[in-house]
Amino acid sequence: MISFIWIEDLNGVIGLKNQLPWKLPADQRYFKKTTMGHPIISGSKTYRSYNHPLPGRLNIVLSTSNDRFPEKVVVMKNFSELKKFIDNSPDEEYFVIGGSEVFKQFLPYVDKLYRTIIYGKFNGDTYMPEINYDKFKLISSVDGVIDEKNHFPYKFEVYVNSECD
Repeated sequence: MISFIWIEDLNGVIGLKNQLPWKLPADQRYFKKTTMGHPIISGSKTYRSYNHPLPGRLNIVLSTSNDRFPEKVVVMKNFSELKKFIDNSPDEEYFVIGGSEVFKQFLPYVDKLYRTIIYGKFNGDTYMPEINYDKFKLISSVDGVIDEKNHFPYKFEVYVNSECD
């Protein structure tokens, strides 16, 4: 199973200079809780934004460069190699975590969406690719709690691909 997990603002912004343009600790906890124990897939730029293997998860990086990555990181040189790797474990939930180009490549194959919406408009240089939500069914929508650490309104949503039913 291929799942996307990301946070976006009202304009679809997902990043600015390889970082999130906001601080929302509740989303970071949600990301960790949701992906823990599952493989995560990122491009090399996204990986470099946190720059170490995230613990408790198989870290897979899709990279055509010859950059060096820690021994614990699985590097796949092309999309078809990575797709074959995933297809060999159909019962596992693989989380695509970014960036925009990696999301685009997996868009035709995604089974589940974990989207956090932050209700604001931020400066950004990276946007989530357009998703046809007509192909998905919303199965969960939970408003986030605004507090002293989470200053912006936000919502956690989960969708399943209705074509996979």
